[in-house]
Amino acid sequence: MIQHFQFTPLYENNELPGWNFSYYFKRVKYTGIYQSDGKIFWNSPAPCAETEELLKSQIHELMLFHVYDN
Repeated sequence: MIQHFQFTPLYENNELPGWNFSYYFKRVKYTGIYQSDGKIFWNSPAPCAETEELLKSQIHELMLFHVYDN
């Protein structure tokens, strides 16, 4: 389960899409960039292949809730 999920806009102009995000999973901090088309680019080492798709899905759901459902 993702813990301490945070995100901030990539640009000062909030009209431009893109967000930095960070979270902890199993006591490891992960950071990346979430683009408006749902693509994720990792700034930290990517999670292991076994959990990466699950975590991407959870990040996508969190971003939909926090950014697009407001």
